[in-house]
Amino acid sequence: MNDASWEQRNRQAYDERARSGARHTRSVLPRDLSHPMPVMDPEGWMGGSVRGQRVLCLAAGGGLQSALMAAAGAVVTVFDLSPEMLARDEQTAREHGLKVKTVVGNMLSLGAFADDAFDLVWQPVSTCYVPDIQAVYREVSRVLVAGGLYIAQHKQPASLQSDALPLPTGGYLIRDPYQRSGPLPETLPCLHRESEMTEFLHTWTDLMGGLARAGFTILDLAEPPQPTEGAWGERCRYLQPYVKIKAQKNGQNSCNPARPKVWTP
Repeated sequence: MNDASWEQRNRQAYDERARSGARHTRSVLPRDLSHPMPVMDPEGWMGGSVRGQRVLCLAAGGGLQSALMAAAGAVVTVFDLSPEMLARDEQTAREHGLKVKTVVGNMLSLGAFADDAFDLVWQPVSTCYVPDIQAVYREVSRVLVAGGLYIAQHKQPASLQSDALPLPTGGYLIRDPYQRSGPLPETLPCLHRESEMTEFLHTWTDLMGGLARAGFTILDLAEPPQPTEGAWGERCRYLQPYVKIKAQKNGQNSCNPARPKVWTP
């Protein structure tokens, strides 16, 4: 599958999701804007404040993360493949009197931004939509200041390999191989895959080792809590769907008293 085909398919799918108000396109809840940091940072990885920091919400269109960051006092840019998703960010910002800049593009190339343009990069689950996570990491490293944080959530490899439905005897069958040279096979609609999109599995060598190779130090890792009820909760008893990684770009932060540090000492 060439770059144009998966990029076009994923853009069209998210444009349609945004137009129909489907899951993963939910804008911020007004009640969360008064206390945005606990919602945005339940682990406390951002040190309690992002006020005054230049934040890139990467592949994060939809009006959720950008609004929370702006409400917390950050200078926010949101970058996404889908113009319709970014339109939701713009609409949400207008409705709540927030300032957010939107940029359309593919996360594999952040050429719209200069080196050292951001103090913090925050990325929700989205690296599964591109074939080369190392290219994403290199670009994030380039646009992030030395000492800045990169917080990203990813789909766990084993969850992508495994069936959506349990075996009759319990548990879940790992059906797809771990080492892959192309996209995952298409799937029927389910909560842990995107049936209308092209997805890629990234190994732990890609997810973790790739950060080190791109000039980051890994500071923490979490598996975000999931609901315990229903079919989704039952599957999560066996397979955690997501992993969240806190990494810091190596090097010393610039001595700018107006720019607060973005990591937890």
